[in-house]
Amino acid sequence: MKLQTATRLGLYAVLELARDPDRTLSVAELAERFDVSAHHLAKVLRTLASAGLVRGGRGATGGYRFTGNRRRTTLMDIVALFEPAPGQRAKEPGEDTDIGGALQRVLSEIDEIAEATLRSISLETMLRNTSTKSTAGSR
Repeated sequence: MKLQTATRLGLYAVLELARDPDRTLSVAELAERFDVSAHHLAKVLRTLASAGLVRGGRGATGGYRFTGNRRRTTLMDIVALFEPAPGQRAKEPGEDTDIGGALQRVLSEIDEIAEATLRSISLETMLRNTSTKSTAGSR
């Protein structure tokens, strides 16, 4: 499963903000942390805010903070905000051939497995694994 840039930015932003829900980070801080365009990230954050996962504020103390539920929100919840639904993808050249059809069935199966995996991983689990790896790496 190849994720669009906006999807990856959404995952990065949500995970970074969910790490400490009391902390507020500006678009500029998040963009610098992940070395991405602040303009593109701002659009992604607006989508996340519309979904109720983050809340943004303006002014000197402005920025974004996580407002979702770390235990219930899965990686797939974020991916679904940015990726087309399985039945809405564009048809690829060659899919109408016997070989193309067979290949598409295999690729669809791979996508289903990837989606099931993303549905099974909560933000809480992901952050716990991230903390464990960064702690283990500093020893």
